[in-house]
Amino acid sequence: MAEGDDIYTGDETVDIDKKPANKEKTGNWKACSFILVSECCERLAYYGMGANLVNYLAERLNQGNVAASNNVMNWSGACYFTPLIGGFVADAYLGRYWTIVIFSIIYFSGMTLLTLSSSIPELKPWCNGDVCHATQGQVAVFFVALYLIALGSGGIKPCVSSFGAD
Repeated sequence: MAEGDDIYTGDETVDIDKKPANKEKTGNWKACSFILVSECCERLAYYGMGANLVNYLAERLNQGNVAASNNVMNWSGACYFTPLIGGFVADAYLGRYWTIVIFSIIYFSGMTLLTLSSSIPELKPWCNGDVCHATQGQVAVFFVALYLIALGSGGIKPCVSSFGAD
């Protein structure tokens, strides 16, 4: 072993510049906080939104219970299928860190669009008493937001755990 080799991790781990990782500057709480915050936000958003999604689809978008449940299950299935895409992108092209960053931005964009679709009057279905009416455009914006969230989830789920393990 040459002089100065003991400052590196020794397990072929590299830093963001693809150089051998320095033991003193790699990982620790800086990386842990990034992992915990991204995973916590992703899970809270997913389960918090998913719990009310059938009700929103049935009441605000005038879908029957069967159609609303079917749409939620399709979206949930997409959330659990897209990690195959995210894992491939991370392994073949971007690496875990950049995959998490880029797909977190996609996830955040989907959550923002979903929030806007239920708050801005032009994007929100209008209601007359208990009956709501949504235009095709409003429904389209809502589902684009949902599937952006599914895509963003696909980049976070396969990468965060293994990133944390490293």
